[in-house]
Amino acid sequence: ELKEEFTRVLTTNNPHVPKNLIRYSFKEQAYEPVSHVDHMAIHFSLNGNMIAKDSDEGRRQGVKISTAAGSFQKFSHLCASEEGKRCLVLSRRSHCCIFLQGAGGEEAEESGEVEVSEAAEAEEPPPPEEKEKKLPNQFNFIERASRTHNNPMRDAACQSESAPHKNFSDCANQWHIYEAYVEEVKRIEKAKEKEKARPQTAKKEEKKEEKKITLTTVESQGDVMSKISKLAKIMERMVTQNAFDDIADDFKYFEDASDEFRNQRGTLLPLWNFQYDKTKKLAVTAISWNPKYKDLFAVGYGSYDFMKQGQGMLLLFTLKNPSFPEYVFSSESGIMCLDFHNDYPYLIAVGFYDGNVAIYSLKKGTSQPSYTSSGSSGKHSEPVWQVKWQNNDMCNNLNFFSVSSDGRIVSWTLIKNELAHTDIIKLSVEATTVQWPEGLQLQTFGCGTSFDFHKKIDSLFLIGTEEGKIYKCSKLYSSQFLDVFEAHHMAVDSVSWNPYHLKVFISCSSDWTVKIWDHTIKTPMFVYDLSCAVGDVVWSPYSSTVFAAVTTDGKAHVFDLSINKYEALCTQLVVTKKKNKTTHIQFNPVYPVVIIGDERGHVISLKLSPNLRKMPK
Repeated sequence: ELKEEFTRVLTTNNPHVPKNLIRYSFKEQAYEPVSHVDHMAIHFSLNGNMIAKDSDEGRRQGVKISTAAGSFQKFSHLCASEEGKRCLVLSRRSHCCIFLQGAGGEEAEESGEVEVSEAAEAEEPPPPEEKEKKLPNQFNFIERASRTHNNPMRDAACQSESAPHKNFSDCANQWHIYEAYVEEVKRIEKAKEKEKARPQTAKKEEKKEEKKITLTTVESQGDVMSKISKLAKIMERMVTQNAFDDIADDFKYFEDASDEFRNQRGTLLPLWNFQYDKTKKLAVTAISWNPKYKDLFAVGYGSYDFMKQGQGMLLLFTLKNPSFPEYVFSSESGIMCLDFHNDYPYLIAVGFYDGNVAIYSLKKGTSQPSYTSSGSSGKHSEPVWQVKWQNNDMCNNLNFFSVSSDGRIVSWTLIKNELAHTDIIKLSVEATTVQWPEGLQLQTFGCGTSFDFHKKIDSLFLIGTEEGKIYKCSKLYSSQFLDVFEAHHMAVDSVSWNPYHLKVFISCSSDWTVKIWDHTIKTPMFVYDLSCAVGDVVWSPYSSTVFAAVTTDGKAHVFDLSINKYEALCTQLVVTKKKNKTTHIQFNPVYPVVIIGDERGHVISLKLSPNLRKMPK
């Protein structure tokens, strides 16, 4: 055992350094491992007072030591020449001698003159002293041309040797005259500057006054115009309410008394019809009610036809004035979806057919969006079919989500004056790799058509696809799905969670069906065949069992599961013209009203009869 060798390898790595450090990266907005860790370990350190000879301070000290040693040697040599009796010191400036007497002082006094002369003759001139070398300071450099002229001092000028005939009083008088002359010159220059500055200041004051007048006039005109526009809106609403007085009365007071004899079935009473001249050739692609102002709703206009793409429009109507929209926004591409922010009802998120997303603000007077995406900021490559606002992120920034046919679910964050994007998940289709020539394989991605977030669990959401599948996903898992539902045989046009029952969601498709699901069960609980492609389906805000759907044959269907689980309580034709289809439907959050849009750009409002809006027990 003693002869057995144990090899140990010495490395430069510090074994006590932690290896799994993780820090938050504000650039990537995620936690990342720290790759480089410092392994240096200092065992001993001491602050010394040694100075290098080549340094500036070392050179200065060397010069001082050499000069001190030379002066000491001269003094010792002079004293040694007199053998300790006398030391002679000569002063060249005063030309006098000083003797330090020894034992024979009287003899020195008598023969002083002779000794002085001899000492002066015998004295050798001292060697020239070496001046201390001054190091050049490059930061303290002054040119002579940049210096101001320095006048001589009065005492120096008056006592100079060049003017011995002048007395002090004459010199002082001359200086008083000079100062008076300088003061006079300064006074004249100030007067000239004042004369030059007077017209400029007057012009500036006049310009300032003109600007103030113009600003006040513009502000007054703006105030007048705003007041006039408000008054004009009020007058327009009054005129329209008088013109549609019977419809307003029906909206407020009418209750269909025949519901008592309909065997729990109901009807939809048509109210106002909203339309705009510039949107006659566009289809209603999105509808959303304002969360704060219950009479205000937004309508997005575009086209579902791939061959007929053009400009789009965003209009905001109110039930108080059906004749003309309150706000009008135009866009270069067709609008496919929109959504109001719950906390900031003046912000509208919009998705376009060209793959861009934008945010419009109703507070701004311009028709341009406040925020918009671009090709460099991660726009979608296919049409955006739905957008949804979400809760603010950890930095309290506003954000919303979008789904597109390119298979990407993207989170958009409002940072200062731009939209920052983050890909949440990509829809990949299983076993759908396409074989290309030369053995290349290309994986195809799923096409997202709709999605909805859970009302309580913020990270849980559903995605409907063009293949008919519904994916249950989470924000926490970007690489996999929580569950997959084989929901429909054609594209899923809409999917929505129930606002009251947290496990239930509803979906509709172009395969003519509406299905109700429990997200913990793979098979649907209810299946309804509406004999036509279903464009949209929504839950009612007042009951967990009431929902409505619209089909492409121009009909609206209203169901109440608490009354009848097998068929609709109301199936009514909403669009009468041929070659016209209903596209979207929305319940008003307060009033018993639904609004329905069609492919001709019309939005019609209908009132639910009492049998269709029964409150649950």
